[in-house]
Amino acid sequence: MRRASVRVRAALGATVVVALALVAAGFFVVATLRGGLADTARLNAENAARGTAAQIADVPDTEIAQVDGLDGDEPAQVVDADGKVLGASDPLKGRGPMADFARADRPDDDAGDAGDAEGADADADADDAADTDDGDSSDSAAAGGGAGGRAEVDTDSETKTLTFPVDDDGEVTYDKEDVVGTQEFSVAAVQGRTMDGTPVTVYSGASLGAQQEAVSTVTRSMLFGLPVLLLVVAGVTWLVTRRALRPVEGIRQEMSAITASTDLTRRVPEPDARDEVARLARTTNETLAALEASVERQRRFVADASHELRSPIASLRTQLEVAAAHPELLDLDEAVEDTVRLQTLAADLLLLARLDAGERPAEGRVALDALVQEHVAQRVADPHPVRVGALESGEVRGSAGQLSRVLANLLDNAQRHAASQVSVAVRREGDGLALSVQDDGEGVPEGERERIFERFVRLDAARSRDEGGAGLGLAIARDVAERHGGSLRVEGPTGDGARFVLRLPLADG
Repeated sequence: MRRASVRVRAALGATVVVALALVAAGFFVVATLRGGLADTARLNAENAARGTAAQIADVPDTEIAQVDGLDGDEPAQVVDADGKVLGASDPLKGRGPMADFARADRPDDDAGDAGDAEGADADADADDAADTDDGDSSDSAAAGGGAGGRAEVDTDSETKTLTFPVDDDGEVTYDKEDVVGTQEFSVAAVQGRTMDGTPVTVYSGASLGAQQEAVSTVTRSMLFGLPVLLLVVAGVTWLVTRRALRPVEGIRQEMSAITASTDLTRRVPEPDARDEVARLARTTNETLAALEASVERQRRFVADASHELRSPIASLRTQLEVAAAHPELLDLDEAVEDTVRLQTLAADLLLLARLDAGERPAEGRVALDALVQEHVAQRVADPHPVRVGALESGEVRGSAGQLSRVLANLLDNAQRHAASQVSVAVRREGDGLALSVQDDGEGVPEGERERIFERFVRLDAARSRDEGGAGLGLAIARDVAERHGGSLRVEGPTGDGARFVLRLPLADG
């Protein structure tokens, strides 16, 4: 299955994260709002009950119905210890007492108001009116006894929630024609005494309609605003990601064009910003530059190798053609020399190809002092004597064959440029060994000391190919040294001859 683009995935991811955060925040806000408003309603109910109780303390039993706390539209009652209703607000006049907090249900005939037929008829009317709303509401209103319905009892406080029938203005009513639904009230009970010393319980309720309306309004606002906000987040993320990835698309298009044209001189555009995309563009251009240099180097190598191979092959062919026509004119020694040159050049090219392919030297331990002694002892046909200097003992890790090839190339180069002698020595330098090969010739100019390690480079243009070689010996020597973790450099003053120093790290342990 094909995956969506980065822009689509980024937009979807941001939208999902924001949606989850908003939903969690919404639940938290709604819960906090509901709890805060419920606490406010309970506090209002308790304050109203306490205020009514304080007024009752200053009036006799017969004047309780006239206190200010019982003249509002909120449900309120004053009940004595026997369950007799001594006073009630307008919505509860003629009703039985509210259920006490220990019992959720209380029939009217057990409420201390027995024999009051008008109150019983009013209860029946309220039940019938509640039936006109819905099943759940009517059950709740009917189960609460004479004045209210069943509610959750908060055993840790003096308040609970009761359900009353309400009219279209949200006010408590038991008029069958006015009942349009039910509403929850937070009811508080406060104990008190009248001026006559009669113990009473004051019930006062505060509507939870404002709480429910506020929660509903906030919920609707969130449900409406959440999709709009998510669309904005998705759109902004899409646009921002698109703008951020525009330079990447430019890099991709330019790389595609470079691949199609094989023109490695071209470069991808680099943004002005100092961000990850700009670093990617710079790294891409650096890679293209390195690739261009590698390809150019390879082209030069092929061209130089072809040029070097052409001369001995042409010379050998000429000799063979002359020998075929005039056998007596065959110069066998020159033909052998050309063949040897071809063999040496082919071996050098093969070694360079293996080095360019990343061939690592064989793991082994090589004693440089023994390697020098063995190799110098085998060079009996050199035109100049080789003087062996100090040979300090020590082992390096690598390939004995490749290191021997380096020593041979350095000695061959010194023999070609020496005036009378060549010297070789091995010394310890810190954690490594330094093998030096020096001749007493003219030396290497300062400006050419790096160039001589390039392939097919010969400083003496007037020197014949037979005497000067193909210009690969020093290039091979440096490549081998670097792959052994070391270095090869030209040191010393120019007038004292050329001194080549090979430095290699000591083998561990």
